[in-house]
Amino acid sequence: MIEVVVNDRVGKKVRVKALEEDLVGDFKKLLAVQIGTAAGKIALKKGNTTLKDHITLGDYEVHNGTNLELYYS
Repeated sequence: MIEVVVNDRVGKKVRVKALEEDLVGDFKKLLAVQIGTAAGKIALKKGNTTLKDHITLGDYEVHNGTNLELYYS
């Protein structure tokens, strides 16, 4: 179990618990429940890379304590 910090760049940070084997799409669903937004409207970035829904968090090297940026599409 890992804990990922998601920052919306407006000062709100959300901590989401997930598994490294989870798909980014599944992670977005967990995040959407916590922030009250539809999962389809969420875009996540790590550095300059936009995370795609069908790839696992581990493949993007998202580990415990990793920071992701939240964008709305």
